Amino acid sequence: MSATLPVEHTDTSDAGTRQRVLQLVASAGPVSAAELAAQLDLAPAGIRRHLGVLEDSNQIAVHDAGSVSAPKGRGRPARHYVVTAHGQDALSHRYSDLATQALRFLAETAGPQAVLGFAELRVREIEERHGAAVRAAGDDVAERVRVLADGLAADGYAASARPAPGGTAMQLCQGHCPVQDVAHEFPQLCEAEARAFSRMLGVHVQRLATLAGGGHVCTTHIPVSTAPHQIVLSVEGHPA
Repeated sequence: MSATLPVEHTDTSDAGTRQRVLQLVASAGPVSAAELAAQLDLAPAGIRRHLGVLEDSNQIAVHDAGSVSAPKGRGRPARHYVVTAHGQDALSHRYSDLATQALRFLAETAGPQAVLGFAELRVREIEERHGAAVRAAGDDVAERVRVLADGLAADGYAASARPAPGGTAMQLCQGHCPVQDVAHEFPQLCEAEARAFSRMLGVHVQRLATLAGGGHVCTTHIPVSTAPHQIVLSVEGHPA
């Protein structure tokens, strides 16, 4: 008797399931196979198969934890995955070459201030979409970060807000940036976005890392108040 395969094992849904896996790695990474399986309601064998295909195609990679120590115990620590630059390409529309050429032309013909003006215009649109919701969150900066994360996620930035260890900070992880390649040459896009975050959240922020600069997430440091306790806003994807 032949067994009926689960939906995630059928040919017609494999590509869609892998896209969901890739999107979740972008928004939640570094993330383990077990965590992905639980969130996507997939069998362990199924998630391993999809991760294998994505890893073989260089869309995801095992995260190098560096100095972060793994929990002690028997056996090997679980592998945690992040999206690679190739995976970022798979998540975005490939218009970066044209956009880069356009900004080069703008810089050459109108000067660097014109590029800065374009970058500010772009982030003003983000402020117009999400500024009211962020303001409605009240004076709690942490809540404003969560609302901003939800808005960026709805825009396709694979964003999520997470508490940092110790409970005195948060991370807004943005795993996807549609202008990542362009921002590599024109960091004004990242700088303008950080200023937009500062205006929306009502506090001075500091960008710590970007996808365009080689990080697996864009990270912006955001103080919760003038007190010693602070929040870290991590944008995993970002233009920044």
